[in-house]
Amino acid sequence: MNRPFKIPESVLVVIYTEQLEVLLIERTDKAGYWQSVTGSKDMLDEPLAETARREVGEETGILVSDEISVSPTVANRVPCDHLLDWQLSNVYEIYPVWRHRYAPGVTRNTEHVFGLLVPQGIPVTLAPREHTRYQWLPYREAADQCFSPSNAEAILQLPQYISAGPDRSHP
Repeated sequence: MNRPFKIPESVLVVIYTEQLEVLLIERTDKAGYWQSVTGSKDMLDEPLAETARREVGEETGILVSDEISVSPTVANRVPCDHLLDWQLSNVYEIYPVWRHRYAPGVTRNTEHVFGLLVPQGIPVTLAPREHTRYQWLPYREAADQCFSPSNAEAILQLPQYISAGPDRSHP
């Protein structure tokens, strides 16, 4: 079965705690490649916040939802207002190893950065086809572990966004 080409517009979601610990996940297809949650839009008109919620759920098992059908006591659930659009975007050259996933001639991707505040100790369930391990690290150490420069830079900007917190505007 042929898969459709990936849309060259994606999200990067920095998942963090109030203690400035950041969740990093290791790619299955590239051992030693640690990153935050990333993923492309499924459809051109998919809202970026929806892409972010979907990717967080798929890659970590953390549900970002205000739905009444989801019990407030569910351990892996956080409310939607904990997901903040940092109003940052990066345009970067797609690594050659992953270009085959995009339409011929597509070499650049636009990545939109979000932050997600989660409680310390939230359960993480990885998608085994995408990631092999996870770790929580203080934000500076997490930035040092990232293979992607844009991911590292986003993590280093975390302190200015955590001070805003849910229900407050970004800096």
